[in-house]
Amino acid sequence: MNINKTDPFFIAEIGHNHQGSLEKALNLIKMSKDAGANAVKFQKRNNKKLYTKKFYNSPYDNKNSYGETYGKHREALEFDEIQFNEIKAYAKEIDIDFFATPFDFESIDFLDNLGVPAFKIASADLLNTPLQIEIAKRNKKIFLSTGHGSFDDVKRARDSICKYNSDLIIMHCCASYPPEISDLNLKVIETYKKNFPNHIIGLSDHENGIDAGPIAFLLGARVFEKHVTLNRALKGTDHAFSLEPYGFTKFIRNIKRIPIMLGSEEKKILESEKKPVYKMAKSIVAKRDIKKGEKLDLDNLTFKSPGGGLPPYQFYEIKNKVINKDLKEDELIKMEFLN
Repeated sequence: MNINKTDPFFIAEIGHNHQGSLEKALNLIKMSKDAGANAVKFQKRNNKKLYTKKFYNSPYDNKNSYGETYGKHREALEFDEIQFNEIKAYAKEIDIDFFATPFDFESIDFLDNLGVPAFKIASADLLNTPLQIEIAKRNKKIFLSTGHGSFDDVKRARDSICKYNSDLIIMHCCASYPPEISDLNLKVIETYKKNFPNHIIGLSDHENGIDAGPIAFLLGARVFEKHVTLNRALKGTDHAFSLEPYGFTKFIRNIKRIPIMLGSEEKKILESEKKPVYKMAKSIVAKRDIKKGEKLDLDNLTFKSPGGGLPPYQFYEIKNKVINKDLKEDELIKMEFLN
């Protein structure tokens, strides 16, 4: 993973928007690659170890359910080792990074054995120091989401991880799905940049749109995680705030264009400006026929388009100078015509 403090890096969060279908997962990877993403991210849970028996067996009857209990719902959305190996192989084939979020210790082992190049720590585990340390000990790149946490929580997690692994990217996040724009609090990115200068800062973005990313880039974020889907109307809780192919493509395009638009601090005269400005700019020309020996002033000079002659600011330089030849109306004034 080539991530730096200059260029934007884009993660397509597929999560469980594949609906338990390997075919849909592969289509989402292809869509993400086509849109310009650098990486795709999935999620991995050992559901029976992650949830209490009571919670695992609790009824889950709603329009987004894939099972009558919460446990069966979650199991329907999990991929096994064979499926994840197919995902890994396809991502490698089309040259896009693949990694995942482990939600429990067993899933850390699963993903580590799978050979992922990085781990994501979800906002839900911002307070889970033991899980963070176990991930850090695997010596891979770490993305830390910071939703639903105080600055002290973020600092604790950062310090715990960096005792073992300093290759940490800190992701500003609002852990609501989707958040109100008043809850985005993007200026926290500046706080992170100031307090964690040795780390790249990113945005894990659940906003229902494409506006937060470009603003975050201007504030200093360089990694951008965005939920993606093939159709926002599909069954599942995450689809409604995810980006479809066209929206995700625009999201990436808009952020990539920012450094190009910002350019440099140097004020330049651009080649692209010359043709349109030539037609609109003004030159100093003869207001009427001018006889040799006349003094130049606003009685016999004016300013007309196109450009290419003496610019109007030089009027004060040539005012009251004597012309040394006859000029016709609209003829350009040149310095060699003056005594």
